[in-house]
Amino acid sequence: MALLPILCYPDPKLHTVAKPVAAVDARIQQLAADMLETMYEAKGIGLAATQINVHERLIVIDVSEERDQPMVLINPELVWTSATTHLNEEGCLSVPGIYDGVTRFDAVHVKALDEKGNSRVIEADGLLAVCVQHEMDHLVGKVFVEYLSPLKRNRIKTKMIKAQREESR
Repeated sequence: MALLPILCYPDPKLHTVAKPVAAVDARIQQLAADMLETMYEAKGIGLAATQINVHERLIVIDVSEERDQPMVLINPELVWTSATTHLNEEGCLSVPGIYDGVTRFDAVHVKALDEKGNSRVIEADGLLAVCVQHEMDHLVGKVFVEYLSPLKRNRIKTKMIKAQREESR
């Protein structure tokens, strides 16, 4: 297993639309394992392949308190969304230290392949539903700050660029 570098906003590669995974093979299984290790190390609850500069439709999630219920979703598709939405406080491993409110569906059903290539439907609500929607946004090149006002987004972009400059000194 290996820790992978996470792209930071406003890196333009975060806006790349991911292509479907062609086959669930040893490469994809290893990538999922490395992504889980990276997510746990970064203290995150979800990570999309886009965030590690791999532009394939793969996300990993673990919203459990014990951090012992990893989920691998390959080629995820929303197949149902609730009629109700809720404003949730969100953060992102690609936008460290920034949290803000984003409106998401209260519940979703997602069809995906697991790490063995089996098709499954996940019925998610609460934090899991928020996380699934957040990570699926990454697969279409969308970062959560894009839901915010242009003023907030520009402030965050400026803050992130400044932090990256200071880090590289």
